[in-house]
Amino acid sequence: MSDALKNARRIVVKVGSSLVTNEGKGVDAQAIGNWCRQLAALAHQGREVVMVSSGAIAEGMKRLGWSTRPKELNELQAAAAVGQMGLVQMYERQLSEHGMGSAQVLLTHADLADRERYLNARSTLLTLLGLKVIPVINENDTVVNDEIKFGDNDTLGALVANLIEADALVILTDQRGLYSADPRTNPDARFIDVAEAGKPELELMAGGAGSRVGTGGMLTKILAAKRAAGSGASTVIAWGREPDVLIRLAAGEAIGTALLAGTAKLAARKQWMADHLQMRGGVKVDDGAVNKLRDEGKSLLPIGVIEVVGEFNRGDVIAVRNTAGLEIARGLANYSSAEARLIARKPSSQIEGLLGGYANEPELIHRDNLVLA
Repeated sequence: MSDALKNARRIVVKVGSSLVTNEGKGVDAQAIGNWCRQLAALAHQGREVVMVSSGAIAEGMKRLGWSTRPKELNELQAAAAVGQMGLVQMYERQLSEHGMGSAQVLLTHADLADRERYLNARSTLLTLLGLKVIPVINENDTVVNDEIKFGDNDTLGALVANLIEADALVILTDQRGLYSADPRTNPDARFIDVAEAGKPELELMAGGAGSRVGTGGMLTKILAAKRAAGSGASTVIAWGREPDVLIRLAAGEAIGTALLAGTAKLAARKQWMADHLQMRGGVKVDDGAVNKLRDEGKSLLPIGVIEVVGEFNRGDVIAVRNTAGLEIARGLANYSSAEARLIARKPSSQIEGLLGGYANEPELIHRDNLVLA
């Protein structure tokens, strides 16, 4: 891992609210100044750096005079809108003092789920990096709701790493890294220095296999590392209070838990499909189709579909599930859900007759537009 970060040219850094606010009481100028100093140092080394930063709601609460975090969505959105002003001003001022330009980029899941907006966001970020500007990214909390939120900035950090094809993701937190069990209750818990991202046992160590409950904690970081590994980015989870942690990591020092990307990079279009957090619908397929997809790398034909779930259009990303309901793949649908229901369990030679004289493709999802889970 020391070599992976030492040689990383493009790095995404994620910091949580506790590392940029004064115990949740607004933006901590000294803390942000420390992060900006380190980001600038990496940039001056010739690296491209992106910061994913929390803290807007906490700053908004301070500016609005609120002592407790509101529960109503509209109040949280208002706090985020007010707080973004202070957060971005602080980053701009501190980065400027170190000779660096800055830019604010607010993203939502819709920005990354829509192919055109995804490509626009990618182009903007890569242009900023080419101009030697450090983007400061946050979720656009002022317009999202619970149904379309990323859920946490760990996930957002991983999605940004995939978006710009970063070499490494650094998640800074209030914990040293990953342990095999909770060290507060288990004296035999051992610290995990290095592991391969995406291994199921890591999720068990972090508190659950594949759970999406909660908006923080170690599990979201493990899942973020798994997601980032899809684009070939390795992840480090480290204690954010470690002195000069970014500079030392970039110098090759082993700090925190390193989760290495063990797979080759996915093609950009397939990575975009893999990064969808919500999908409009999907299909259930029989065991024969599962084997064709997994073992033989074949396309999904209508004859293998036993059920169509939800409503979707041609060109939407849909889930492919086995008979137990587990997602085994996802891909771009060649037919709408209404059409898929008509051709399900039928051979491809009958598509044209079943759809009234036309057929888009013989496959429901072509293998070039399919990515395995």
